[in-house]
Amino acid sequence: MILSVSRRTDIPCFYMDWLMNRIRSGFADVRNPMNPHQISRVTIAPDTVDAMVFWSKNPVGLLRVWDQIPFPFYVQMTLTAYGREVEPHLPDWRERVDCFRSLAEKLGSGRMVWRYDPIFFNSVYTPEVHIRTFSELADCLRGFTDEVVISFLDWYPKMKKRMQPLKVEEPSEQMQLALAEQLAQIAREHDMRITACAEMLDLRPVGVQPGSCIDANRLERLLGKPLHLKKDTNQRAACGCIKSVDIGAYNTCSLGCRYCYANGSENLITRCVAQYDPNSSLLCGSLALDDRVTLRDKE
Repeated sequence: MILSVSRRTDIPCFYMDWLMNRIRSGFADVRNPMNPHQISRVTIAPDTVDAMVFWSKNPVGLLRVWDQIPFPFYVQMTLTAYGREVEPHLPDWRERVDCFRSLAEKLGSGRMVWRYDPIFFNSVYTPEVHIRTFSELADCLRGFTDEVVISFLDWYPKMKKRMQPLKVEEPSEQMQLALAEQLAQIAREHDMRITACAEMLDLRPVGVQPGSCIDANRLERLLGKPLHLKKDTNQRAACGCIKSVDIGAYNTCSLGCRYCYANGSENLITRCVAQYDPNSSLLCGSLALDDRVTLRDKE
């Protein structure tokens, strides 16, 4: 089983105390987002977990305890062009580059993946700005990663209202292809493989291969053995990920990124985060009398 930690929230930034407690306890409880009283109990033990995949924009918590995690893992870290009107609660990008490099020095470049996504355009974030920022970040990260992942903004219902003030422009396919070609050239010049995350538009003609966040090839290299896991059919059609089990929770990330698909209103986030208890089996909240707990089968 591969644990996704997490598509739903930034555990490496905010919730590493909870995760370490769950590892020591040997299980985590996860609410079904569509049926909140349905709880999956996920076993976290050497005979069930093959590896973990971390997702983060600021993995300062992971940097603190990376050497205490008893499972193989790699990290996907997002670094983009955007300012505080888009990513309001993130530290300066230079500080986060230092965090990326520090993790890479400890883990090795093969266990750090740079995400430059989602890409969107408006009067401030033009193709020229993306090219300039991508090149500057690539300079900083050269030798600290072997892959950069890109994707263009997908419109999720939760984030449409938040994105309205940014006056995002709908890019043509030609505009996307032209930018992807420029980014691919920069990536090659910096010894990085460039891949696309769940893009319906075929970017292969301009040098960008389809990618996988839960990447079978990277995991097999990390583990030194083959994995016999199928494609994750619960993800978007163009997603190339293999099956994993996510132990995060929606509406629990306090970074406030305007494009986030995992968060609802600020009031909802505040209520959920207020329920955080690092000793609970659930990421935010606790088990109720009418909750139904079911042991999750190994994937």
